[in-house]
Amino acid sequence: MSTEPTVDLLYNEVEDELRLPLRALLADRCPAVALLARIESDEPYDTGLWRALGAELGVTGLSVPEEYGGAGAGWRETAVVLEELGRAVAPVPYLGSSVLVTAALMAADETRVLPEVAAGRRAAALAVPFSTSPGLPFPDAVRLSGSALSGTVTSVADALPARVLLVPATGAAGPGLYLVDLAAAGDTVTVTPRRSLDLTRPLADLTLRSAPAVPVALGNEAIRVLEVALTTGAALLASEQLGVAEWCLTTTVGYVRERHQFGRPVGSFQAVKHRLADLYGLVSQARAVARNAVAALDAGSPHTALEASLAQAFVSEAVVETAEAALQLHGGIGFTWEHPVHLYLKRAKSGALALGTADRHRSALALLVDLPPAA
Repeated sequence: MSTEPTVDLLYNEVEDELRLPLRALLADRCPAVALLARIESDEPYDTGLWRALGAELGVTGLSVPEEYGGAGAGWRETAVVLEELGRAVAPVPYLGSSVLVTAALMAADETRVLPEVAAGRRAAALAVPFSTSPGLPFPDAVRLSGSALSGTVTSVADALPARVLLVPATGAAGPGLYLVDLAAAGDTVTVTPRRSLDLTRPLADLTLRSAPAVPVALGNEAIRVLEVALTTGAALLASEQLGVAEWCLTTTVGYVRERHQFGRPVGSFQAVKHRLADLYGLVSQARAVARNAVAALDAGSPHTALEASLAQAFVSEAVVETAEAALQLHGGIGFTWEHPVHLYLKRAKSGALALGTADRHRSALALLVDLPPAA
C-alpha cells in the first residue's frame, strides 16, 4: 500500500477569501487601459500598486513568519496571489521579491532585511538571468574581492524597482550569496533597462563595481539556498502562468459570444466551439499540475523539484498555446496595440523562457525519475 500523502488540489476557504479582495484591488488599480498607458511611460512598474499589496492587503510577505513581519501563511496562499497577478499581468515585482528573494532569505535564516522585504517597503531582486533554471552550476558572473562585488549580470527580472539585491558570487573561498543595499552602494551599482519582450515585467542588466556586500550564505550552503530559491520560483511561476491562461480563455469566450459574423455569434461556429473546448481542457490540466507543484512545495515534499519541473514542462507550453489562440480568436482587434491580449501573449512567451524552458525541465525530469538515456 502506498504511503504517499493525498495531495489536495482544491482551493480552501482561506484561499478563496484571499482571492476576492485581491481581484477587486487589481480591477480598480490595474485595469487594461491603465496598464497600456503605463507600459509606454518611463515607470513601467506600478509602485503605488506594490505599496497597496503590502500595506493594504499584506500579501507581499504571505509566506514569511509573523515574527519577521509576514503573514505566517504558506506557499499555497502565495500561489493564489500569483494567479491573480498573472490574470491582471500586473506590473509589480512580486515574483522577484516575494518569491525568489524571500524563499532564499528564509532558506538561509537571513532576517536582517526580511521584515522590510516582507512588508513590501523594500523590493528585492535575485541577481541571476531570468532564464536561470534550477540545477544549473552556481553562477560565476560576479566575483568577490575583499567584501566587495564586481561583475555584470544580464536580463535580471524585477531589478528596476529593487532596493536590495541578493547576488550569487564566487571568490577565493568558493560560492556565496551576498546582500547589496542599493542605497548604500551608491554609484557602484548600475541598473540598465533592457528592451524586453514582456512590457509588464521589464528586464535589466546589473553592473557592480566594487559594490559593498554582506554575506548571507557561503559554500555549499549558498548553493543549496540558491537552488531552493530557483525551485520555489519555478513551482510558483506555474501559478502565475495559470492566471494568464485563465484570463485568455475567459476573455476569449466572452468575446466570441458577443462578436457576430454572418448574423451569428462567432462562438456558435463548430470549429470555434471545438477549439475553445480543447483550450478549456488544457487550462484545467494546467491548473491541476500547477496546484500539484504548489502543494508539494507547501508540504516540504522531497519531490518538490520533480513537481516543479513537471509544472514548468507542461504549463509553459499550455499558456503559450492558450494565449496564441486568444489572439487568433479575437480576430483583427487582437492584433491591435489598444487591445491588451498582446500583453498576455508576451507574458506567456516570456514566462516560458523564465527559470528554465520546458525542454530543460523535461531533461531534469528524466534525471529525477531515472529514465534511461535515449537509444
